Amino acid sequence: MFTKDLLDKSSQLRKKWEDEVRRVIEKNPDQKERWTTVSDLEINRIYGPEDIKDMDFEKDIGYPGQFPYLRGCQTTGYRGRYWTYRMFAGMGDAEETNKRWHYLVKSGQTGLSTAFDYPTLMGYDTDSPKARGECGKCGVAIDTQEDFMKLVEGMPLDEITTSMTINPPATILWAMYLAAADIKGIPLTKIGGTIQNDMLKEFIAQKTFMLPPEPSVKLITDTVEFGTKYVPRWNTISISGYHIREAGSTAVQELAFTLRDGMEYVEDAMKRDGLEVDAFAPRLSFFFNSHIDFFEEIAKLRAARRIWAKAMRDRYKAKSERSLWMRFHTQTAGCSLTAQQPYNNVVRTATEALAAVLGGTNSLHTNSLDEVLCLPSDHAVQIALRTQQIIAEETGAANTMDPLAGSYFVEALTNKVEEEAWEYIEKIDDMGGMISAIEKHFPQMEIADAAFKYQQQIDSGEKVMIGINKYESDEDPPIPLVEIDDVVEENQINRLNEVKRKRDNRKVAECLKDIKSACENNKNVMPYCIEAVKSLCTVQEICDVYREVYGEYRDPGMF
Repeated sequence: MFTKDLLDKSSQLRKKWEDEVRRVIEKNPDQKERWTTVSDLEINRIYGPEDIKDMDFEKDIGYPGQFPYLRGCQTTGYRGRYWTYRMFAGMGDAEETNKRWHYLVKSGQTGLSTAFDYPTLMGYDTDSPKARGECGKCGVAIDTQEDFMKLVEGMPLDEITTSMTINPPATILWAMYLAAADIKGIPLTKIGGTIQNDMLKEFIAQKTFMLPPEPSVKLITDTVEFGTKYVPRWNTISISGYHIREAGSTAVQELAFTLRDGMEYVEDAMKRDGLEVDAFAPRLSFFFNSHIDFFEEIAKLRAARRIWAKAMRDRYKAKSERSLWMRFHTQTAGCSLTAQQPYNNVVRTATEALAAVLGGTNSLHTNSLDEVLCLPSDHAVQIALRTQQIIAEETGAANTMDPLAGSYFVEALTNKVEEEAWEYIEKIDDMGGMISAIEKHFPQMEIADAAFKYQQQIDSGEKVMIGINKYESDEDPPIPLVEIDDVVEENQINRLNEVKRKRDNRKVAECLKDIKSACENNKNVMPYCIEAVKSLCTVQEICDVYREVYGEYRDPGMF
């Protein structure tokens, strides 16, 4: 990157600067000695050419749309179009969430995104004894195809993409979306969106699981195969680091575990007869957390693209350029929000969103200031959405691609994050892959240790969180709380009972029998799930078949 003369001159100037620094420190011996990122990566006092002297511009940096895609996959970046504004929405019943969707689209949102309530996430219907008291509290309640039709009422499914945060029952909720398109007369080739569908990170971090790891991955590969053949615009998995970071991981751990999860899915899909890597890899997508350390997050997102491109080309011999692209959604960090002084959360979210944009995200969710307290209000959601729009259209951040490229600090930090992530990936390779590593509790324990260390640093004041361990205040402004009335559950159960009363229960039994047979004979379950939801089988009825055939997973716990 640099000539010998320039490096020699820089070294001379740096020595002169270091001598001056020593004199300043001697006069001010109480200066803080160790500076780190929020993940505890040590940061030098200054960076210069020496810190990136071994980089090769063509091989390591390049231009947007060129290998190794460090600077972005799209040749024109945000000048082509802005990232997708994709605000999370899910509350109460399907009708209530549909109203929020319409409100957000009217306010300028460009992609739909929905959260499901805990019963739906865990594969239970609202009338299950295990579901009582949870209906609609942290997302939308969906039991049957009739609920789903209310959810998408008035939405142009062939014109807008939809992201669904669903994992154990992903095959079923995706089947409902496909059935909804079919009922509306929209070809499956015309719809686009994403299902999260990432079970490995559930075992690592979020813990909403249903089946053991191997059958969980089998169902994911079923969706990859079906989407590749019949729904070419759909991302059948969003390989998610977000929840790994929310569980307390460092930025390096988030990056390494997420990408190694992705590699595990690629390896499983490549075992399917007739499923070539270049057929499905372009539709894999990722989901990252944008935490509060501005430069660390930018470096992480840049490094992510470079690692993935290298892995797809060198490990899996992908030939298509699009197979090497890492396309990802980003969400600002929920774990950085505080209940104390909640309006500080607006500033945190704006900073994190800007880091995601400068890191080259393809779509973005900005958290609302009240999310740490309750479901977000319309007012808070609008502020969060306006944050994205101001970054896009007022700040100039979108004017040029990867504007921090070439920064001594950013390039050095990107290299450091990548190097440490590869060390984790190779360690997991040596364990036999991610499923084996999960069974050994390796990623879980690494995250637990990182979370404990960070909390110790907050408690001691080594790391600062405004309003928590510095600049505390006893006077917090009142925040209106959005709450879901218990009548929502009563009404949802009544609707479910009505569906069960009017449907053809003989047809339901046949559909469930077909799904069981598909599971037992290692067939792709997706065609059978689509037929089942059209026949008004419920989410739990189908999940109960999965549980019967594959068994239920119980977290063994570890200390």
